[in-house]
Amino acid sequence: MLSLLLVTPLKLVLLALVALLGGVIWRYSATAFAGEADKHRFLSSLLLTLSAVLLVLVSNHLLLFWLAWVAVSLSLGRLILFYPHRPRAQLAAHKKMLLARFSELLLGGAFLLLFFHYQTAQIDQLMFQVSQQPHTLTVSIAAFMLVGVAIIKCAQLPLHGWLIQVVEAPTPVSALLHAGIVNLGGILLMLFAPVLAASPSASLALLVIAGISTLVAGLVSLTRVSIKVKLAWSTVAQMGLMLVEIALGLYELALLHLLAHSFYKAFSFLNSGNGVNHWLATQLADASVPRRCHWLAAMATAAGLIVAVHLGVGILNSLAAGWLLWMAMTMLLLPAFTRPGAARPTRVLLSSTFALGLLGLYAAIKHSLIVFVAGGNATYLFADAFALVLFIALFALSLAVQYWPHKAWVNRLFIWLNAGAYLDEWATRLTLKWWPSASLIQLQTTQWQPHKETR
Repeated sequence: MLSLLLVTPLKLVLLALVALLGGVIWRYSATAFAGEADKHRFLSSLLLTLSAVLLVLVSNHLLLFWLAWVAVSLSLGRLILFYPHRPRAQLAAHKKMLLARFSELLLGGAFLLLFFHYQTAQIDQLMFQVSQQPHTLTVSIAAFMLVGVAIIKCAQLPLHGWLIQVVEAPTPVSALLHAGIVNLGGILLMLFAPVLAASPSASLALLVIAGISTLVAGLVSLTRVSIKVKLAWSTVAQMGLMLVEIALGLYELALLHLLAHSFYKAFSFLNSGNGVNHWLATQLADASVPRRCHWLAAMATAAGLIVAVHLGVGILNSLAAGWLLWMAMTMLLLPAFTRPGAARPTRVLLSSTFALGLLGLYAAIKHSLIVFVAGGNATYLFADAFALVLFIALFALSLAVQYWPHKAWVNRLFIWLNAGAYLDEWATRLTLKWWPSASLIQLQTTQWQPHKETR
């Protein structure tokens, strides 16, 4: 009997995430749009989008999955253009429409290749056959297509501009998009993990593109002033990092990243109105600049805590992931070593205890999520080393931008980053060349400067 729907342990986790975030965003929207003339139109579009996402997750048939995927994009387009007269919202919707149609063609092409090769449209049967049979050129081509879909859906460079401009849409739309919809690229690769594992070259392409996007977008976010724009660039970087984890075969880590990022971004966008208060609190806080001895002490302490936890429960299975964990713990401990005063030993002890607790929680969640994801492809040493080099560069350059802004080369880097590496200008011109829009062309040439940040 043909089974159109299927719920697996991984899908249960994702369904719970969508239900929780969807309920919170719905409640926020119902309050935020109180008195709005088009409140019903917004809430109905939001409900349609959430329903389409749920259908994507439970689909067990290639055609149903594809139709639900298209429905997500179409319903989200209605939300992006909730205020249809905003020029930037028009541009974001125009660019997203073109990219969405292209990604849907790629997804449909990948599904057709897999269907004709394995003679089944049942996703569970299809994935079983892919994992059991020898890998072929057809499967490799399908893997490259799926990687392309994920890169577009996760707004990786240089196809990121629409995600930055979507901040013109209402705040609940930003929360829904950044906390949920962009994750669909990573979810697609998790659900079709055997196909990606069948093509090491597709995994390598994903690693390179997502890794470079993580590096550039992470640095660009440091130069942003607007709260929502800064969060948008952060999403590009975080999605790139999640795709890197998938490319390295670290599926349980990617799932943990997806869950943590979703909750963080939903809260950040829905709470963005308090950004000014947070900035004022930062200005009133102690602005002590860490010295070399502080860095060394924090790094040594973080390394000791990580090694201790690893020897106990084993949390390090990748050089790149280990580096990120080390730097995260270092940044957590650094303020305790930096702030002067007689209470420094107490602060260090409390911060170290807190860091140890976080490491234990990280290990527990990471190991518990292994049962929800399919076995990933092997992590090759050269791929892991490539990711490690990118993450070291990200950390080093971010320190340079923050602590040595007056050096000539850092100043030139800052200008380039503040312009978003000039990538979106290129993408915008190409978009309007492929699919012209008179109003948007006039906007580009007269009023709108893509690399300038607006309130």
